[in-house]
Amino acid sequence: LPGVSGGAAGGRRRSSSSLRGRAKRARRSVEVPGAPAPPPAPHLFSDPAEIEALRGNLLAWYDRCKRDLPWRTLVRGVWVSEIMLQQTQVATVIDYYNRWMQKWPTLQALAQASLEEVNELWAGLGYYSRGKRLQEAARKVVSELAGQMPRTAEDLQKLLPGVGRYTAGAIASISYGQATGVVDGNVIRVLCRLRCIGADSSSPPVIDRLWDMANTLVDRSRPGDFNQALMELGATVCVPKAPLCGECPVKQHCRARRRVSGEGAVPDVEDCGKCVGGCPLCPPATEPWDSSLGVTNFPRKAAKKQPRVVKTATCVLERRGCHGAPEYLIVQRPNSGLLAGLWEFPSLLLAQGLQEEKQQEALADHLQAWMGWPVAAGDLQLIGEVVHIFSHIHQTYVVYSLPLDGDVTLDPASSPSRWVTEEEFHASAVSTAMKKVLGDTWAFPSFPLGSSPQPLSPSTPSSGHRLLRDGTFHVWDHRRAVLR
Repeated sequence: LPGVSGGAAGGRRRSSSSLRGRAKRARRSVEVPGAPAPPPAPHLFSDPAEIEALRGNLLAWYDRCKRDLPWRTLVRGVWVSEIMLQQTQVATVIDYYNRWMQKWPTLQALAQASLEEVNELWAGLGYYSRGKRLQEAARKVVSELAGQMPRTAEDLQKLLPGVGRYTAGAIASISYGQATGVVDGNVIRVLCRLRCIGADSSSPPVIDRLWDMANTLVDRSRPGDFNQALMELGATVCVPKAPLCGECPVKQHCRARRRVSGEGAVPDVEDCGKCVGGCPLCPPATEPWDSSLGVTNFPRKAAKKQPRVVKTATCVLERRGCHGAPEYLIVQRPNSGLLAGLWEFPSLLLAQGLQEEKQQEALADHLQAWMGWPVAAGDLQLIGEVVHIFSHIHQTYVVYSLPLDGDVTLDPASSPSRWVTEEEFHASAVSTAMKKVLGDTWAFPSFPLGSSPQPLSPSTPSSGHRLLRDGTFHVWDHRRAVLR
């Protein structure tokens, strides 16, 4: 049996366990009608009456308390919203969703859009590959599926780029009434607390068990509403910290609450019946129950890996436009990898531990090779550092400025590039990190560049005097400036 060590002792335990198992089966075979059934497995929903009661309580609460969200009814809207909501808060998504649906009211319109247009609208939402895959899926539906969305979770996941198991289940249940469950972060939290699942909630065995549980619980007559109710519960009541247990419509089914309130104890390992010597769904022995956390002991996740530390030198090149307003040079990133296809200021990945002087020289060499004309390291003015945290990367941009007198002839073999005004910059497909670099807030007073009447030149003393938007000068020590 799993969890039993080898050797003579292990052999004796297996023999004893086998005998007990045969004895239990024998007792069940002679049970008289009307005798109480064996207790259900403590981490599962196996009592039909409890399942029915939970469904009714949750749906009644949802009918009363559901949020008014713009994507509740439209089939395509469910799909777009579920993609946008991955790793993103509802409050952030609403505006992006409304603008998306207004710009591309049909699948055909989205299929005809360019990736540049998609990136421009998606800018600031993060995880940019989501928008690209949405458009790829729209093109596939229009060109290969006669404009008809797949109607089952299995086909949605198999046929549409960017649609995984959760998104497929959400679309199929909400839009087409398929009785299939969903498991996202909110659902994981709710189910783990309802059944005191304390093992690592991101591990494949636990995820598989949660999917089984979600498929068992989903209401057959209102699967879409039930799944939305479960997610709504996790988003508004059964939240990660300070959950509103008193307002929970299914609190009578919650084993975590019972443990906290003293109404019942979490079953011992031996009672779980999963294996001899340890339950795969109980908290590990190395992480005992913390009474100060209450129900937030669940769910448990493995410790996050430390983000990779990356440092990049970024140069804001500026010139005077035809109307006297400053213009900035932006270049397009490759069509694959991090921030694929987005626009940014010319940048160079720096080696770890590189000193400031060497950073400046490396950036000057990079710009010289890219632009095809000499750039002296002394021409680059250090502005400061901008820190941006991606999900897996701790990114620091070391920001330099280089005002230019006249146009720049660029190597046609280099990355696509263009000059933009500040307004055009913010309307372009640029990341939040690059908007931080441009820094249109008082927190980073070195910008906007180009406010001085004449472009800077190598003979211009490099000082901390910068002209602000209100026309006043500010003395600033750039070496202490870090924007987060």
